[in-house]
Amino acid sequence: MRAEIRSFFDKATNTVTHVVHGGAGTPCAVIDPVLDYDSRSGRTSTVSLELIESFLDEVKLTVAWILETHLHADHMTGARRLKERRGGKTGIGSGIVETQRRFAALFNAEPGFRPDGSQFDHLFADGERFWVGELEASAIATPGHTPEGMTYVAGDAAFVGDTLFMPDGGTARCDFPGGDAAMLHRSIERILSLPGDTRLFMCHDYMPGGREVRWETTVTAERAENIHLAGTDADGFIAKRRARDQTLGLPALLIPSVQVNMRGGELPPAEANGVRYLKVPLDKL
Repeated sequence: MRAEIRSFFDKATNTVTHVVHGGAGTPCAVIDPVLDYDSRSGRTSTVSLELIESFLDEVKLTVAWILETHLHADHMTGARRLKERRGGKTGIGSGIVETQRRFAALFNAEPGFRPDGSQFDHLFADGERFWVGELEASAIATPGHTPEGMTYVAGDAAFVGDTLFMPDGGTARCDFPGGDAAMLHRSIERILSLPGDTRLFMCHDYMPGGREVRWETTVTAERAENIHLAGTDADGFIAKRRARDQTLGLPALLIPSVQVNMRGGELPPAEANGVRYLKVPLDKL
């Protein structure tokens, strides 16, 4: 069954949120929603979510799933807010437990924080099948960028998170906690073993060379044209990936984002004065 997909690009974070469904009036999945965050003022807002909600109303879609491809380090997730407003179940890969443990230690999370994935409604196992209305879907574990990386296949489309970018953008970095270039290469091979005409949808696009934004390609195009993969074997990719990662700075919103995202989109608990705070670990990152 061909999946119907509407995508929303958040220019502030270069993030693409996808709504996948089987047609007007059916259940849908919202993949990688964004909670807007102004780092200068510390204020959050729901402008990006409201754009998605307008589309849901227009096409009369109900939210069955709110899916995270991984724990994002470049934007705050809008999953919790969207669930409060529209319902649906939140889901992420089962590897989130490892990532939560790492970041809970780094940020000295409050005693009540449980690094067990319970902040999400469902933890997907590799190969698990599920349904988005009448669309059959499956979860493919694709770690390497992060331990919980998951590619969701729905109908003829796959949502690859940060594992792959458009062919002229290459592949994900692997220098975050729990990342591994060899593991990433194995994950990419799994994605590229899908049928050649499978539509691949990216989570980000950074518009290399100043071109217009793009987020959809195919397995065949990635195999032939990806600048980090084409003409390179596994050892060559791993060496290239590790060398490139050493030149990269941290994402601008990593520190605030992971503190919210490891909680499934819930903001840190208020302190005694009723105010919520984000921490900055000094000399650790």
